Amino acid sequence: MSVIDDDEREVAAFPGQRPPRASVGSHRIEEEVFGKAYDPKTVRRIWAFVRPYRHKIYLSVLAVLIFTATQLAIPLIIGWAIDGGMVAGGDPSTLLWAVLAFAIAVLFNFGASYVQEMQVGQVAENVLFDMRRAMFAQLQRVSLSFMDKTEVGRLMSRLQGDVNSMQEFLETSVVSVGDIVLLGGIVVVLLSLDPWLGLLTLVTMPVLFVVRIFWLPPAKRAFWAAHETNSLTNGAMAEGINGVRTVQNLDRQKVNFDLYDDKAYQNLRTQLTGSKFAQVMVPIVGSLTGIAMATVVLVGGSLVLNGSLQVGVIVAFLFYIQRFFDPIRSLTMQYSIMQRAMTSGRRITEVLDLPVTITDKPDAVVLTRDMDGSVAFHDVVFGYDPARPVLKHVSFRVNPGETVALVGPTGSGKTSAMALVHRFYEVQGGAVLVGGHDVRNVTQESLGEQVAMVLQEPFLFTGTVFENIRYNKRDATREDVVAAAKAVGAHDFIERLPHGYDSVLEQRGSNLSLGQRQLLSFARALVADAKILVLDEATANIDSYTERQIQKALEILLDGRTGLVIAHRLATIRGADRIIVLQNGEKIEEGNHDQLMELGGLYSKLYNMNYASFDDIPDELVAQANARAAST
Repeated sequence: MSVIDDDEREVAAFPGQRPPRASVGSHRIEEEVFGKAYDPKTVRRIWAFVRPYRHKIYLSVLAVLIFTATQLAIPLIIGWAIDGGMVAGGDPSTLLWAVLAFAIAVLFNFGASYVQEMQVGQVAENVLFDMRRAMFAQLQRVSLSFMDKTEVGRLMSRLQGDVNSMQEFLETSVVSVGDIVLLGGIVVVLLSLDPWLGLLTLVTMPVLFVVRIFWLPPAKRAFWAAHETNSLTNGAMAEGINGVRTVQNLDRQKVNFDLYDDKAYQNLRTQLTGSKFAQVMVPIVGSLTGIAMATVVLVGGSLVLNGSLQVGVIVAFLFYIQRFFDPIRSLTMQYSIMQRAMTSGRRITEVLDLPVTITDKPDAVVLTRDMDGSVAFHDVVFGYDPARPVLKHVSFRVNPGETVALVGPTGSGKTSAMALVHRFYEVQGGAVLVGGHDVRNVTQESLGEQVAMVLQEPFLFTGTVFENIRYNKRDATREDVVAAAKAVGAHDFIERLPHGYDSVLEQRGSNLSLGQRQLLSFARALVADAKILVLDEATANIDSYTERQIQKALEILLDGRTGLVIAHRLATIRGADRIIVLQNGEKIEEGNHDQLMELGGLYSKLYNMNYASFDDIPDELVAQANARAAST
């Protein structure tokens, strides 16, 4: 007898599918960032978005109640018509009145349904619009420390998938109110038409409630697991798409596909499980409907034959039984929608509640153009993890109009120091001053206006060249943009584009070379006209010819501005007013190129080794250079 392991059983359960390989990733990161417990305030938070449209909701509820009333009235009208105008000895005028009443009921039914659908649809779309705006605005404000550790795909899952789940819920929730009222109304009408037959018909209800008691807990777990695996799958997909160049460059297509396939397979399993729980009640409700109708036909038919019950009542009973289980079936389907909506609502509110750690003080100072443009670090201690500081008691000052270069091996804290100037993160100790003001005491908007950054890999947005250059100064004219492009040497290649300044850039400017993208970022910084310019390895990863172009552009860009330059290539910073050497988060040397060479310290030793970049220097040679510098 062969032994079949769990994976093989899973394959048998899902023909054509393979079991997952080693699980990659976990829910731990998701739970760690967003929490796991259900928040009882979710419904109230979602209602805050619905409240501005509550009058439309009230109108929709009224329309649903009218629609439900017509649903209750129509079987009674049919029964009245049968007993009063269709059986032998009936009054023909009764049949005419019944037809008129039926026409009025149908008219009200149509009108109420139309109003309800229109109002609910408008409310749902407006609420979703407001939710997306609020979530996007919040994600624009959250700290970079949160964005550093959160996958884009998971955030997209909230902005799209979870909001879509809320749309489904909002569009059906009002209908659910009608289903509940219809259910109660049918019970009342059945018992009023014939109490004994009504109770006999409703005897199947306890069976349904017992089934639901056992069904609810595993169904809830299944719906939650389906949401979580869907989020993980979206995260893996976003990562694979964003990194497709690296994937192809390293020939990782097969490995990355397998990693994604694992998550997609887990998502398939949880979605199938959730679908099973969502659908299992449908055949149960259908069977109970058949049993109830058979009971009415058998028992009610015998009562009609005995003359103790009218035919119209039996017909009305059959209509009501069929409609009685319709709302039950609908509410059963609505339960899975509600579960998804409650989970999605909690996840949406968690995004809205993400802490914004970088905020303006009530009395924050507004930096103006007439500030002196100085930058100072006073005993700064900073670490992404406070227990492991990246910068350790760093102090230096950059005078107005001075260009200072920061150099050092990878991991020495150069980029972190520049991020603190823009207050992307908060320091754990000391202070960073811009224009003589602690960055914690100035408004973020004014700080952004006075500090411009040019990164190693400039980010260009989808849009025209013109729109990208004036991205952070929307009131800039075309003349301003053209002048800036000419100043940095970008005008010529822009004019060669198919539509010049109106040429549309592809995603992240991929239809331009790295050097061209960098020149556009320089033009953007020039248009912004900030007092302080931060250049983070702006000349890295480009060829020598383009580097010469960029060096010329830098001279124009830095003219009259305070410059903070991070450069790995030692030859590119010889002209800086001062050079600060960082190592392991500490400042070890400071001076201009000639002073540092004369000092004979780490910078001098490494420069004399003819290394083009600090990143090219092995750690052991850095240690040797430190030892030689210490001995001299």
